[in-house]
Amino acid sequence: MTSAESSTHTDLLVVGAGIVGLAHAFEAARRGLSVRVVERDERPVGASVRNFGHVCTTPQADDDYPLALDSREGWLAMAAATGIAVAQEGTLVVARRPEELAVLEELRCTRGRDRVRLLTGDQVRERIRGPRPAGGESATGGALLPDDLAVDPRTAAPALAERLAADGRVDLLTGAAVTGAGDGRVETSRGTFTADHVVVCVGHDLDRLFPALAQQRKVRRCALQMLLADPVDGYVNPAPVLTGTSMLRYGAMSATDAAGALRRAIGAEQPELLDIDANAMFSRRADGGLIIGDSHIRAVTVDPFLDEDVYRPLLDSAADIIRPAGPLRIRQRWQGVYATSEDTNLVHERIDGATTVAVVTSGIGMTLSFGIARRTLAGL
Repeated sequence: MTSAESSTHTDLLVVGAGIVGLAHAFEAARRGLSVRVVERDERPVGASVRNFGHVCTTPQADDDYPLALDSREGWLAMAAATGIAVAQEGTLVVARRPEELAVLEELRCTRGRDRVRLLTGDQVRERIRGPRPAGGESATGGALLPDDLAVDPRTAAPALAERLAADGRVDLLTGAAVTGAGDGRVETSRGTFTADHVVVCVGHDLDRLFPALAQQRKVRRCALQMLLADPVDGYVNPAPVLTGTSMLRYGAMSATDAAGALRRAIGAEQPELLDIDANAMFSRRADGGLIIGDSHIRAVTVDPFLDEDVYRPLLDSAADIIRPAGPLRIRQRWQGVYATSEDTNLVHERIDGATTVAVVTSGIGMTLSFGIARRTLAGL
């Protein structure tokens, strides 16, 4: 890079090429702004590729729901503009307890019948089984959340980065570790850059750049354990699948009156899921592979070690719904890490007149990404 190139000024500079940062770049370029994205890695390898690919709109807490709906529109606009696949199959929520059915009935009351379509056990089994002779036997009912979307997490963010790099209004600079940002100026290992406005989207590394803000908002790291299983013959359900523990995590479900009874029921029958703070769910990739997860451990610095005992209850939960002919064959295991806070799902703050921090502090970065970007740009 020449000195002239390194001094080029842009309308917007985005720090971080995860899905939140890329959403900002996409939305800014659509508005005709010149954009630079700086990323320390060669390609997205963080939380944006280590997840279920689930854009989980309907179950978000009331405070986040409008942002999630706006983000849904952003995902669909991005898909139309780039050709990146975004599935509109919704989410299948499987209920195996009366307490879970009660949560779903309350969710339907708050979100409406069109957005929460209750299913009988037979209807759930039909979706799970398809042409297969087994699957879904334990389901007593469930719900389809048709507004929810899904993408392939392994390819969506990298593909968007590639599309943006091909756009003349977006300069994607990889291998550039950021050491400081403020007042429209960003210091990196590959030079200093300036912009009318800087958006910092560094996820769980917020404390590396703005430690006081991270401490004030109680931002820590959350480590997850996840797996990729081989395709199961005949399993064709395209929608991500949520279970009872998911109902304890997503705000619109966990806030229901029935959620307390559900927590007690799971604690009595499957305490191992609560012990690992599970969101026992799975989603299907285009090649049929099943992403299964996940557990949660929170700390400022998380251990890198994967606990084999954590995987068994997650696999058991998925297998109880899918009913494969034999054991699920595991292709990959990995640790995901994202930002978390006990106070908020989103740190979205103006640091100075030319700098905004946009960090999702829960596992809903894919869901809120484009909505956050639209909110940021509307405030500039």
